[in-house]
Amino acid sequence: MAECTHLDQIKDVKPKTRGCEECLQMGDTWVHLRLCLTCGHVGCCDQSKNKHATKHFHTTQHPIIESLQPGEDWRWCYLDADLIEE
Repeated sequence: MAECTHLDQIKDVKPKTRGCEECLQMGDTWVHLRLCLTCGHVGCCDQSKNKHATKHFHTTQHPIIESLQPGEDWRWCYLDADLIEE
């Protein structure tokens, strides 16, 4: 694994929604939630059928997400394909 080189793009964000933003608009469900650490977008994980967190990355190039699952304390950098454990 590469070491993440995008930590400087992490901002002090708050989740914009209480669930996956796009799934809530569609009336759909998700498995797990991810928080974009650049803008606060909440998207569903890649185990969810819609994969909105990854789609958000492809649209915005915001590199780092954080798990919003209780008990999980990790971040993922899409650009470096690096797991960042707290």
